[in-house]
Amino acid sequence: MQANVIELDNATVTSFPVWPLGCNCSIIECKGSKEAIVVDPGGEEEKILSVLNERGLQVSQIIHTHAHFDHCLGTHGVAEALREADPEKIVQVGLHKGDSFLYRNLAMQCGWFGLPPMEAQESINLDLEDGMIMHFGDQKLEVLHTPGHTPGSCCFSVEGLVFSGDTLFAGGIGRTDLPGGDSDEILKSIRSRLFSLDDGTAVIPGHGGFTRIYNEKTTNPFF
Repeated sequence: MQANVIELDNATVTSFPVWPLGCNCSIIECKGSKEAIVVDPGGEEEKILSVLNERGLQVSQIIHTHAHFDHCLGTHGVAEALREADPEKIVQVGLHKGDSFLYRNLAMQCGWFGLPPMEAQESINLDLEDGMIMHFGDQKLEVLHTPGHTPGSCCFSVEGLVFSGDTLFAGGIGRTDLPGGDSDEILKSIRSRLFSLDDGTAVIPGHGGFTRIYNEKTTNPFF
């Protein structure tokens, strides 16, 4: 499996693309407690679970940058496996309310790309909100609401690194031609929420290669 491992001061990030569209699924772990957050389990649950098992991690939350099908088709499989391993475990599954309509219509989304229809089988029990601080072990992650790609798109900031979902890519931005997309909103979100971060902030996008905020401020053709 091709995986990128980033060592932060107090956390480790393991990121790798998953089926069906190469979404970058990321696992953020607290080095001290081995408690972890899974970001965007788009598919290939076995691959995600293998990383969790190999690193001896305990997952407290599964969170989504947005509710397009390629970012959440593996959510139920991962959550169910965690509950089977520990029947008393409560797994928090987080999504911004703005994307609830997309999550309810995963089967329709699959049809857009000619894939067999798959329904959402996992309930959302954590409403992500702008400015929310999520704790995992001794560490914390901040939720940044960045609408535009979808109404509920969010980015996640932790220790000088941001998970930008499909809002910002290396040399590009997310598409806005699908239901709920807004081209003016995505540019506003990037300028106000992401470009206000430190220039050295590392960026793990929802697809493709990693970048830094400075690179995108100075070379991204959309700005």
